[in-house]
Amino acid sequence: MSEYYKPDRKPDWNYGGNKWRLSRSKIGLFQECPRCFYIDNKLGTARPPGYPFSLNSAVDTLLKKEFDIHRVGKTAHPLMEQYGVDAVPFQHPKMDIWRETFKGIDYQHPATGFTISGAIDDVWVTPHGELIIVDYKATSKDEKIEVLDKDWHEGYKRQMEVYQWLFRQNGFKVADTGYFVYANASKDKKAFDGLLEFEVTLVPHKGDDSWMENTLLDIKKTLDSENLPPAAPACDYCMYREAVGKKMIAFAKSAQGRSASGGKKAVSKSSGSATLGI
Repeated sequence: MSEYYKPDRKPDWNYGGNKWRLSRSKIGLFQECPRCFYIDNKLGTARPPGYPFSLNSAVDTLLKKEFDIHRVGKTAHPLMEQYGVDAVPFQHPKMDIWRETFKGIDYQHPATGFTISGAIDDVWVTPHGELIIVDYKATSKDEKIEVLDKDWHEGYKRQMEVYQWLFRQNGFKVADTGYFVYANASKDKKAFDGLLEFEVTLVPHKGDDSWMENTLLDIKKTLDSENLPPAAPACDYCMYREAVGKKMIAFAKSAQGRSASGGKKAVSKSSGSATLGI
């Protein structure tokens, strides 16, 4: 079995178990495909994960170290000054917990009983005490990244809005506008020479978390149902499962037919020709 994928999760990590919690990524999965979400959280089999992106993780770690220097010094990072953001990295005793995968900032949602959580990259604070949610992204594109206008960027925006919602539920005053710190690796150099150069930009997003409450109620209704929800029309995972399922059933029926006939050749008395019994 792959070290990256365990198809059968222990029941206490599924919905109803004492270790289950609704993470930011699971909310995103529900919005992407309710059926995959149900199979993951109710039935206990998640989608196979992609392999870890080590370069992205390295950029993420280095950015955190860089901003932490200014957090300790209570100074603005040059990127913040370049883009006119009047803020400094936020100091808080729980910052390391908020950043930690599988922990993060959480909230007990009264209407559903869910523990909702999300691990953030960074938080800045304005002189007026308003928090700014920040997320780091790393990529390598030909164009300068200044706006999030691609279809797949919608998931990034909802990700930030979940974080904004979580901090508001924890009693913090949160700015509507958050920022993506985008590190874009250049491919224009003549040679690699053991060095990647990044263009770092700051991309704003004005969040709107008003969709969260109804989405959480929809998730609760879905998880409490004994019926499998419909697949998203564009879900590649569901299309794969359906196609493979049909072929496996047809293959099994064919194998049963071959087994019943003993795989022997049957001779037709009328024509004298030989046919293969299947």
